[in-house]
Amino acid sequence: MHYPERIVCLSEESVEVLYLLGEDRRIVGITGFAMRPPQARKEKPKVSTFTDAKVHEILQLQPDLVVGFSDIQANIAKQLVQEGLTVLIYNQRSLKEIFSMILTLGSLVGATEKALQWLEKTQQNLQTIQKETQQRPIRPKVYFEEWPDPMISTIQWVCELIEIAGGENCFPELGRQKLAKNRIISNPNEVVQKNPDIIIGSWCGKKFRPDQVKQRPGWNKITAVQKNYLFEIKSVYILQPGPAALTDGLQQLKTIIDTWYQQEKKQ
Repeated sequence: MHYPERIVCLSEESVEVLYLLGEDRRIVGITGFAMRPPQARKEKPKVSTFTDAKVHEILQLQPDLVVGFSDIQANIAKQLVQEGLTVLIYNQRSLKEIFSMILTLGSLVGATEKALQWLEKTQQNLQTIQKETQQRPIRPKVYFEEWPDPMISTIQWVCELIEIAGGENCFPELGRQKLAKNRIISNPNEVVQKNPDIIIGSWCGKKFRPDQVKQRPGWNKITAVQKNYLFEIKSVYILQPGPAALTDGLQQLKTIIDTWYQQEKKQ
């Protein structure tokens, strides 16, 4: 059976999956946003951002598979398909879909068993954490912000991870929206009305500024602001719909919520 031998990864999660499965030798080009694992940036040529690609350089690499993510990369995919390349665009937005992506990509490179083993171990960890947090008598309301202007609430897999880690997402109905434009909170007072206990920012590569958030009109009424429960989780850990979110991203969420829980229990 012939598996792809020359793969270009247009988004970070496919890079991390192939490294995790020991199939990184197949990668011939990566996105410039790839941070995990760190050695990928040293070993592999960078041929794209998230919204643009160096089509000529990709063609020179002669890939037999190009892997990307989401509707945002539709135009890149179209250009590459028109050049005769095989392109696979994933659109995972939920934990279930992330699991499916990892298994599918593993199968495409002949590493089904390794992918299944990793997924089983990871799912067991998620179940263990969820079992622990479900026993708690109190759960914090969490507002997770992906972008400050316009304010964008978080996507489905982050909502699910917040629940697993012991919190309640303030805007679950927005989390079910696949497109960022449909998760915009046009009226900041909506967050004030939700009165979150914790605010987490992950501004898509831009540094989260708690001081700016605190200065928003009326936000001094929010419990999280009054108690200074504002935290950052860098987007590389939580907004990458792959291994990072399921491991380091979840662990950082859990640490934040655990800290809140321990403090509240004392009161």
